[in-house]
Amino acid sequence: THYTFKTQNAVPKTGMMMVGWGGNNGSTVTAAILANKNGLSWHDKSGVKRANYFGSITQASTMQIGVDAAGEAVYVPLNSVLPMVAPNDLVLGGWDINSANLSQAMQRAEVLDYDLQRQLFPLMEKYVPLPSIYYPDFIAANQEERADNVLPGADKAQHLLTIRQNIREFRATNALDKVIVVWTANTERFADLVEGVNDTADNLLRAIDESHAEVSPSTIFAVACIQEGVTFINGSPQNTFVPGCMELAERHRAFIAGDDFKSGQTKIKSVLVDFLVNAGIKPLSITSYNHLGNNDGKNLSAPSQFRSKEISKSNVVDDMVAANRVLYQEGEHPDHVVVIKYVPTVADSKRALDEYVSEIFMGGKNVIAMHNTCEDSLLASPLILDLCIISELMERVQYRTDATGGEFAPFHSVLSILSYLLKAPLVQNNTPVVNSLFKQRMAIENIFRAFVGLPPQSDML
Repeated sequence: THYTFKTQNAVPKTGMMMVGWGGNNGSTVTAAILANKNGLSWHDKSGVKRANYFGSITQASTMQIGVDAAGEAVYVPLNSVLPMVAPNDLVLGGWDINSANLSQAMQRAEVLDYDLQRQLFPLMEKYVPLPSIYYPDFIAANQEERADNVLPGADKAQHLLTIRQNIREFRATNALDKVIVVWTANTERFADLVEGVNDTADNLLRAIDESHAEVSPSTIFAVACIQEGVTFINGSPQNTFVPGCMELAERHRAFIAGDDFKSGQTKIKSVLVDFLVNAGIKPLSITSYNHLGNNDGKNLSAPSQFRSKEISKSNVVDDMVAANRVLYQEGEHPDHVVVIKYVPTVADSKRALDEYVSEIFMGGKNVIAMHNTCEDSLLASPLILDLCIISELMERVQYRTDATGGEFAPFHSVLSILSYLLKAPLVQNNTPVVNSLFKQRMAIENIFRAFVGLPPQSDML
């Protein structure tokens, strides 16, 4: 099939609204953009630090575009291949169930060095989140004390209208061409899939009108964005995109993406299992233990919310195992255990400990044990920027084939190109999920290469 791609080169004025803006991720993203925009530097005990966008593939990675006359590979920054929104130009807004302004939220998060926070206080205190949706049944009971900035009542149809109005007013007030919405709020429990409630688009809309108990806050936000023609990205593991929500997105040709930011332990897992299986080594068990002390960890200490996270972290190896029937028989799978514990002392400095037990040559065993310590929000925040920036780019690209009769059309509503950035990649129905990190990264590069008329990268030596 012959494809022709058309990209609008004019970069629009773009706003990013975050659900859970006052959380660790939202406050850290906001602080980082302001620090970079204002060229801030600060001191810690090791010396002077300067604002950067490390950890963002659009801002801090390169891709090969060819070779020079001497046969040497030529690499360029990923964000120079196609016109993309610059993070410093993003207009920020959002919602939170807590009323703290972003300066207070940054202090509460305890992520950034104090000398940087001190410089950001006057820049961030003017940012105040809009009231958000709070349905206590969907998040842990321990979040109730935080919920002092919520939309009144239990009328889900009215909540939907309010969120839509918030998006329209944000766009108009800031004279924006586009808005991207990212869910970086608490992990919700899984919504029950109920026939006649959330199985079709029409049933879901009716369920919202009836304020049905199984319509979650994140699904309300997703529907609001779909109806406003705004891209919605789910950065948490719950099943926001119930079948009715996906059908609605396809009906409106609106973009959606999810689920769950892939920042640390799961990203390493998708690399290591890919390596082991492709090396002909058979992982027998994967045991992953985490403890963290931020509000995400507090919320995940409740069983229903932990179960949502457990599902997204556990499925990451499935396709890689299924690809090797020499090692694994049909239905055979490594033991895979995920544990998350809340330890307030460590705050945002998440600890991840993993053990991989594999069978090697002639019945031998290999054990790989890993320990990873990182500021959870400093890994997740660059992903939020990448998700927003690449989503906005995809809104400006259309394609046509011989089969479309020469008419250009947008991509499918589900932005699977974002799989590299998400633990449990959302794909369109009847499409296989790819979890291998290398394949996900190469998909981004090759799609970008196609947009500018370059052949796919084959890596043939």
